[in-house]
Amino acid sequence: MSLYRLLIRPLLIQFNPETIHRFTFTCFKAFQKSKIIRSIVSAQFRVESSSLERELFGLKFPNPVGLAAGLDKNAEAFDFLGSMGFGFVEIGTLTPKAQSGNPKPRLFRFVNDKALVNRMGFNNEGVEEAVERLRKKRTNVIIGGNIGKNKNTPNEEATDDYLKCFDALYPYVDYFVVNVSSPNTPNLRELQGKEPLKRLLNEIMDVNRSKEKTKPVLLKIAPDVNNSQLDDIIEIVQETKIDGIVATNTTISREGLSYPESRIKQVGAGGLSGQPLREKSTQVIRYIHEKSGGKIPVIGVGGILTKEDALEKLDAGASLVQIYTGFIYEGPALVKAINKELIRNKV
Repeated sequence: MSLYRLLIRPLLIQFNPETIHRFTFTCFKAFQKSKIIRSIVSAQFRVESSSLERELFGLKFPNPVGLAAGLDKNAEAFDFLGSMGFGFVEIGTLTPKAQSGNPKPRLFRFVNDKALVNRMGFNNEGVEEAVERLRKKRTNVIIGGNIGKNKNTPNEEATDDYLKCFDALYPYVDYFVVNVSSPNTPNLRELQGKEPLKRLLNEIMDVNRSKEKTKPVLLKIAPDVNNSQLDDIIEIVQETKIDGIVATNTTISREGLSYPESRIKQVGAGGLSGQPLREKSTQVIRYIHEKSGGKIPVIGVGGILTKEDALEKLDAGASLVQIYTGFIYEGPALVKAINKELIRNKV
């Protein structure tokens, strides 16, 4: 058992989840400034092997295990997170203007199920603050920029928000993820509808093609879409010629939680992540892979808490994987364990 699981996690879960998140990131930001600390952490957790390298979207990933969006919302600790062994780090979701998000409490643990429910609501300091930090990047870690719209921006004007974020981040990130699938911003998931989604992606790609060099653009989708909606999404991805899909975001379902109904109702609305999401996310990945004949690259995310979970996503058709809740419950040793297992299995 790792030191994190034995000593650190039992201590951390005694505190409010959001409070401990801020404390952790304060530490990460301090550690990030020291090349020596980053080197020590990297020596402990980074696994290097040519067999782990992946070429996708014109990028060369040192390994296929990334950190999903939602943890480093404000691009505060990407260099330090990269030293923990991640092959890439996705920042955000970022919006044009700073916003405080939904009222607290808005982050809840279901420890027995290794799950979280969050209704953060795209709380972030705004894209320009993130850009200031990205300008000071110290390492060569691959960075993804996850972009969204402000809560008060009506859906008819949402494209403007996405384009503002795209333009601001363009010089500083390696790829983009268009987030229309968070359940915590009112009406956001309506943008997953066929016509609104097609318009949004076409406009983003028009701007992308106007740049000196295009950047990869991916779409992050919900796990709660049905097969008919997935068929529409596959058609739109192929028609707009974006580069791939991130599958999946959190779910509004509470299926798989072992807690009493009273506890689940007490927590209320929000997106569920972690172990209960694993199977649903994998099903979506497999459907996209099979329906597209493997022509649409997928980053698989949702319920990866063990090395076996990561292999399941890759076997289902994912080209890369991301962890979030697994990182919170298992620590950076999970990244190392996955990468070592990939080498062992020659995946």
